[in-house]
Amino acid sequence: MKAQNTAGGVPQENKMGVLPVGKLLAGMALPMMISMLVQALYNVVDSVFVSRLSENAFNAVSLAFPLQSLMIAVGAGTAVGAGTAVGINALLSRSLGERRQEMADRAAGTGIFLSLCSAVAFALIGIFLSRPFFLAQAKAVPEIVEMGTAYTEICLGLSVGLFGQFCFERLLQSTGRTMLAMCTQLIGAVINIIMDPILIFGLLGAPRMEVAGAAVATVLGQIAAAAAAVILNLKCNPDIRLRARLIRWDKRVAGEIYRVGFPSIVMQSIGSVMTFGMNKILFVFTPTATAVFGAYFKLQSFIFMPIFGLNNGMVPIISYNYGAAKAERVWKTVKLTILTAVAIMAAGFLLFQTVPASLLALFDASEEMTAIGIPALRIISISFLLAGFCIIAGSVCQAIGNPFYSMIVSVCRQMLVLLPVAWLLAQTGKLELVWWSFPIAEVASVTLSAIFLRRTVRSADARMRAANEQA
Repeated sequence: MKAQNTAGGVPQENKMGVLPVGKLLAGMALPMMISMLVQALYNVVDSVFVSRLSENAFNAVSLAFPLQSLMIAVGAGTAVGAGTAVGINALLSRSLGERRQEMADRAAGTGIFLSLCSAVAFALIGIFLSRPFFLAQAKAVPEIVEMGTAYTEICLGLSVGLFGQFCFERLLQSTGRTMLAMCTQLIGAVINIIMDPILIFGLLGAPRMEVAGAAVATVLGQIAAAAAAVILNLKCNPDIRLRARLIRWDKRVAGEIYRVGFPSIVMQSIGSVMTFGMNKILFVFTPTATAVFGAYFKLQSFIFMPIFGLNNGMVPIISYNYGAAKAERVWKTVKLTILTAVAIMAAGFLLFQTVPASLLALFDASEEMTAIGIPALRIISISFLLAGFCIIAGSVCQAIGNPFYSMIVSVCRQMLVLLPVAWLLAQTGKLELVWWSFPIAEVASVTLSAIFLRRTVRSADARMRAANEQA
């Protein structure tokens, strides 16, 4: 990597290799945590406004979550912190740490190309598969099918903003400019929040679009955020040289991006399958149970999104210092991030335990929804006590070269434990028992995560020692 600046003719290293770890992690992660909280806020605001239309309208948006989750998985990744965009992030940060500027530039260009291809693919999915997707879940309620189809056709059909936002924000993050990335996310969130009530209810002379209005507000915010991220990269990110000729398919670079990102795409895709399966299980009891599940996913984002922001701040620090063979900085970052994540999740657990009724009231919950939702939130939130460690451990494995460990954990947790246990408990005819599948699955997840993190630490230590001996 070329020096960012000089002092007395001496090259200055990127701040990720020299700042105190605590200060660096705070500076990198706090802006992302704040922006992720705003993201969570506007996701909840979407649902709060839609729930004022009807419970069916809220269900339509909730049942769309598996497709949206799949799109996010390919574009950026959530729960485990990696997908195409974070594959770019890890490769680019590592290349800068290894002082390979050309590889960093190629990673950026190839990443942009892959993001554009993903947007086209999901536009086709939105146009042709939205209705069959909703018929498979809620055929018995035509109103949900109609509203949900309109919502997903817009969100997926105009997903170019989402993929552009993910890609260009990660380019800012990978060079340590998380404040700028935060600004782009805030722009998108604020536009979405403002436009939601205007388009849903037809305010200020706008047409009343109801559920479709929520989708239009979402894509408008994403497109604005993507445009802002492009401008900031061109004007304020000298560490990466964006060149039109590099925005193309590069087999070697794409392979390296997906070596890190593909397992996480698979993991989050499995998460979409899990959500789809849980909706099918819950719908048999009552459509209100799926509304509770949807409300849970919106509410838990307030707890998980800051963890993802923390995660996004951690990944480039670890990747850079791993590339530079600075073991002490790598492991200090990992320990500090895990402690912070566990503390945040504990606070979330206490919130869900103490005021579940107030949380459900945000969605204009009926008496039936409240009666089902209070035990559901209290039981599911037990898994929070373990989830923080699992999220960070998985991303550590991905950032330093063992991405398949996280995929194994995710497959075991969601496909081999959570869904089968939920189905078995559903056979008792007692809905409340189904919610216990979440903490049961998290026990399996934390066990495997601890084993794989230990192996990753050992192998990474050996590689960094060998690199230092050769230097």
